[in-house]
Amino acid sequence: MDSCIIASPLGFTRIVGDETGIGSITVLNSDEIVSDVIPENLEDCVYQLNEYFNGERQRFDLKLNPQGTDFQKQVWDELLNIPFGKTVSYLDLSKKLGDVKAIRAVANANGKNPIWIIIPCHRVIGSDGSLTGYAGGLHRKQWLLEHESPYKQQSLF
Repeated sequence: MDSCIIASPLGFTRIVGDETGIGSITVLNSDEIVSDVIPENLEDCVYQLNEYFNGERQRFDLKLNPQGTDFQKQVWDELLNIPFGKTVSYLDLSKKLGDVKAIRAVANANGKNPIWIIIPCHRVIGSDGSLTGYAGGLHRKQWLLEHESPYKQQSLF
């Protein structure tokens, strides 16, 4: 597997993948050394993530290869259907997957999503609209949702 580290507005980010696709994208909570050379298998991913952070991309076009259980992969596939700038609740996601009672399992699979941003687990919120649970930290989830919002907040001062 190839890997690299890039800088993003939300912290250093590790990307891992190979010719079969991107296996993981993880935001790191430590200072890292940014990769001087990006492996060829990861170049498109780095380019598309930079476009996303620059507000120039809303959809990703990458081969993905996350590792997980069949159920987790089913949840992650459903996350890919959440449009840019939109959110759904964990309950909505459970209903779309066909089992309202699976809400905890869906939330657990959502939390184990290995491909940050591209599989948009940050677009899943609580039924009451609250920003619940996010492996990267709620401050990052809030930033991502604001970044994708069609309604940009402006400072009054």
